Amino acid sequence: MKLLLKLFIAFIMMFANIGAVGIGRNERTADDIPAAAGVSSFVSMDVYSKRTLFEENGSAKRYPASLTKTLTAICAIENKDIDSEVVTDKSVCGIEGSSIYLKEGETYTLKALLYGLMLRSGNDAATAVAKYVSGSVENFADLMNKTALKAGAKNSNFTNPHGLHDENHYSTAYDMALISAYALKNETFAEIVKTKSVRVTYKDPSGEEKVKVFINKNKMLSMYDGADGVKTGFTKNSGRCLISSATRGGFSVVTVVLNTYDMWKKSKELLDSSFNNYERVTVAKADEMVAFTDIEGETEKCGLYIKNDVILPLTKEEKKSLKVEKEYPSSLKRPIKKDEPVGKIKIYASNKLIFEEKIYTIIEKK
Repeated sequence: MKLLLKLFIAFIMMFANIGAVGIGRNERTADDIPAAAGVSSFVSMDVYSKRTLFEENGSAKRYPASLTKTLTAICAIENKDIDSEVVTDKSVCGIEGSSIYLKEGETYTLKALLYGLMLRSGNDAATAVAKYVSGSVENFADLMNKTALKAGAKNSNFTNPHGLHDENHYSTAYDMALISAYALKNETFAEIVKTKSVRVTYKDPSGEEKVKVFINKNKMLSMYDGADGVKTGFTKNSGRCLISSATRGGFSVVTVVLNTYDMWKKSKELLDSSFNNYERVTVAKADEMVAFTDIEGETEKCGLYIKNDVILPLTKEEKKSLKVEKEYPSSLKRPIKKDEPVGKIKIYASNKLIFEEKIYTIIEKK
């Protein structure tokens, strides 16, 4: 009996420095949360081309809640070394809502905080990341808005890194899909959001090394074949929100559902519809000449090309009606700069413009 007692005590001591960050006593899961008032919004988008596949109320103004952290994460990854160390101060501790329970004087790598941000939706982690990257939440919000515009999101405004309610903090399903598609092209971001659980080390205020285990709240990673992200969200004003992503056969789709009670079911339906109704088609290849144009006063011509492959998700009907048009000047005047945008290649399906890409100058034909 004494031997069993000693073994039990040894087992407990072995895990004394490991904290599993799962559901706190006062923290509800997404399934416990009632629907908010108002109409839901959703968008399904091809990550590569950013073509919208399905949409309803996609441009309606909405509060993005913790989906905000998708933008927070990519801002941090793009602007700081993720292996750099962050020392927590008093101001980041005890932020309301979901938490990874940071304490003053602890030391984490930025990457560890990003796992806490994206897997556990820690509002304290979001604040710590923002202050580390930009010095203040206000400065970080400026960075968020600049990055959102870079991703193509033109109808959003972000005032904080966590998504806690603010009347001036808003987005749309379409904008959040653009931000997510932009972020998913970053390997570090993609690695973090597809992780189901992770063990991170940190130092307490005395310098002693400890461990936390973060378990991802995103059930889609386990319930949908090919799922690889991204983020859950909720506030009373936003309702239940979810960004999901999945990849099958090289075809990556991101879906955003806002203020949707059964967000898991709706996200699955959108992903299924996207994969079942669309297939990727290579319309044009990067670095291939798409045209030649005259050079004024010369017999030589200037070659024109596109920098990126044009690979689009198309339905069977769209494939039958596909049309490619090229717009560029009939002649160019020297001096001609290499890689100067001078036109566009436009892709039509069923007489509707579905995609366009810039055409650039390359070298004169010899």
